[in-house]
Amino acid sequence: MTATHPVIVNALGQLDNPNAPAALAAATQLNPSSGQLAVDARAIADARASGLTAVNITLGYTMGDLPPYEHTLDEIAVWDRIIDAHPADLLKVRTAADIRRAHHERRIGVIYGFQNAVAVGEDPARVAGFAEAGVRVVQLTYNQANHLGDGSMATANRGLTPFGRRVVESLNDHHLMVDLSHSGENTCLDAARHSRQPVSINHTGCRALVDLPRNKTDEELRLVADRGGFVGIYFMPFLNPTGHATAADVVDHIVHAVDVCGEDHVGIGTDGSVTAVDDLDAYRAALAEHVAARRAAGVGAAGERADTYPFVVDLRGVDQFRDLIRLLEKRGYRSERIEKILGRNFLDYAARVWPA
Repeated sequence: MTATHPVIVNALGQLDNPNAPAALAAATQLNPSSGQLAVDARAIADARASGLTAVNITLGYTMGDLPPYEHTLDEIAVWDRIIDAHPADLLKVRTAADIRRAHHERRIGVIYGFQNAVAVGEDPARVAGFAEAGVRVVQLTYNQANHLGDGSMATANRGLTPFGRRVVESLNDHHLMVDLSHSGENTCLDAARHSRQPVSINHTGCRALVDLPRNKTDEELRLVADRGGFVGIYFMPFLNPTGHATAADVVDHIVHAVDVCGEDHVGIGTDGSVTAVDDLDAYRAALAEHVAARRAAGVGAAGERADTYPFVVDLRGVDQFRDLIRLLEKRGYRSERIEKILGRNFLDYAARVWPA
């Protein structure tokens, strides 16, 4: 790498210490509050040590029994307080310039994002309020169906609903990213075609390599890229048919995505934190309960099992991005292409969508 301090943007991740008591207690809940996340000294120090520039964190309602709109507003307020409490370390991201500022000032940019648009309710006008509050990424569906369209595990595989089209239009009007991660194939294709602005799939894998619903087909990947969008590859079990994904699998999916989308449209969305889980045995016990609860609630995905971690064991911790760089170099990727994948492609995409 020619750059000593490249821009690294995690298009979907976490900023917390999963080993802290509050985080461990929340591990089996379907919709834990951000108030239970441990954005502590270790989480911040590890993020800094990793070289991370910015991360799209999930806040608000994703699943469970909490009131979607009210819970989402509460979580926005929680994250505002977290960032206000760490002004030397964290920066709330509203524009692409804020990511550049975070990089220059060696702070961690925090991007507010949803993984389910249910909080919009029946009123697309709520999008304006979310935008004003600083939300910058809105994923239309989680794994299940909602009133905007179908998630990846919805067997009907409907496309975008009429209401979903109205929400996409409102997201365009307010310059928010339309994230199609977790969506069903037809919902993804419909939204990409209907949107006036480029759309994203912030955390996914490639269905051509592993045929699981959470991964995207080449048609979906290509359409998003052809319209100026962004695709982030995750560090998740869905990258290997056994469920035990490795760092090599992450690289394989990045390489395939680049082959399909071109090198200007692919990045990373790990779906995990920088701080590594210390006690994998204890975590495995909690994970079994969590997977069972997700299955019982109908929100799990094919490929989730009690014996598969929701991260790549050999690509985690503070060295995960440096390790990825080395692996991509071994695949013959030059510095410029690697820097695009690490963060420049997301930054360029953000500049195309977010307000200046």
